[in-house]
Amino acid sequence: MRNKRLIIVLAGLIGLLNLNAEAQNGFNMPLSQFGVGSSELPFNMPMATRMGGAVYTMAGNNYVNPFNPASYASVQMESFVFDMGMNIQVSRLRAGNEKQSDADGNLGYLAVAMPVTRWWKVAAGLMPYSQVDYESVSQQTGDDFGTVKTIYDGTGGVSQVFFGSAFNLIGNGKEGQRLQAGFNINYLTGRVQRAISYKFMGNDSTFYMNKRRYKQTSVHNLVFDLGVQYWQPIGEKYTMVAGLVYKPYRSMDVDDLAMIYTYHSSDESLVDTVFPLPGEDPEFESNLKLSHTFGIGLSFERNNQWKVAVDATFAKWNDIKYTENPLHSIFGASALSYGPYSRYAVGFEKIGNMDAAKYVGRISWSVGAHMQNGVTYLHLNGLEHRMDEWGIGAGMTLPMRKGRSLLTLSVGYSSLGTTDVVQRNSVTFGIAVSSCERWFVKRKYN
Repeated sequence: MRNKRLIIVLAGLIGLLNLNAEAQNGFNMPLSQFGVGSSELPFNMPMATRMGGAVYTMAGNNYVNPFNPASYASVQMESFVFDMGMNIQVSRLRAGNEKQSDADGNLGYLAVAMPVTRWWKVAAGLMPYSQVDYESVSQQTGDDFGTVKTIYDGTGGVSQVFFGSAFNLIGNGKEGQRLQAGFNINYLTGRVQRAISYKFMGNDSTFYMNKRRYKQTSVHNLVFDLGVQYWQPIGEKYTMVAGLVYKPYRSMDVDDLAMIYTYHSSDESLVDTVFPLPGEDPEFESNLKLSHTFGIGLSFERNNQWKVAVDATFAKWNDIKYTENPLHSIFGASALSYGPYSRYAVGFEKIGNMDAAKYVGRISWSVGAHMQNGVTYLHLNGLEHRMDEWGIGAGMTLPMRKGRSLLTLSVGYSSLGTTDVVQRNSVTFGIAVSSCERWFVKRKYN
């Protein structure tokens, strides 16, 4: 029975891989037109949203925390954890006097965890790594060509499939002093389509014909991250927890396919191919570089009553580069660049008492906030605009089945960018179900 259940879960993860890799966010995300798109990590998980993004010291026996792989070691023996969540996001874009509102829902993540031995635990899962979904239109009028409409559009995204292992180095993963370490092997896979279309609005197409630049980028690569968590009791009532995460530098080859062609305005049928020329291949390789990332977290807990946690994340995002093959420059120079990145988060949780007589006393409540500096730099009209972000979050965790399973509800608000260029204000509602089943118990009686 154990093997059959495990096969079903793994088959479900594989089936969702293709579905999630092609998923679109459903509303306009202007900054997703650069690189491999925009990322909502770690706020795709209600667990992170409710704590303001302070995740490096979080660990439990009935949920999965992929942001520090050392946390998997907290899964108890004879348990199987199934964890999944969904998000509904409502966003409002502002650029000068222009405004736009959109809403959409997505699968936030899907994960499982289980013990192998008392000191070795494993986990696997699927979550979105980045998303691309945008469309914008501009018009320009000239004496020679009349009015031309330029349309920028893109769809797609990259998914992250992870397999992790964690080890109890000191302690048994339950109480007292303990040290846990772990790693994730992440497989990034997905496809992004981008295009720029030039439509001449006049009736005379003798000298000017509509043109479209199209490129599809496919990502299929492995990346890695490492994590450590350490618990140190302070007296009989308090515990200090430290967490460390490191993601090494990674240079990856990505596959591109590109075309430049002219077409009729009436039916958009292809007229002439500008690129590739006869005998040239439309497929080529480009390079994507991901930077080193280092995260540190610290939490202080009054055992089973309350907890406060702080996180800091640092990365040399100026090392992030998507370098298109120089022989095939389809879109030209990017208007976006990266700089030194940092994110700070703080969260507070009032831990529910599982022995409380009333159910409301068993509910855990939490609030948090985060600030991201140097996310991206947008270059417009000779000026550089730094697109920072800040946000707040809150949530509750509802225990089920004597606390072995959890229902988490969260709500978060974030603001990215500035109204001088483009600003996105978002409200995200999340729901997660974490089921902890006793799968590996040998029955004494049939």
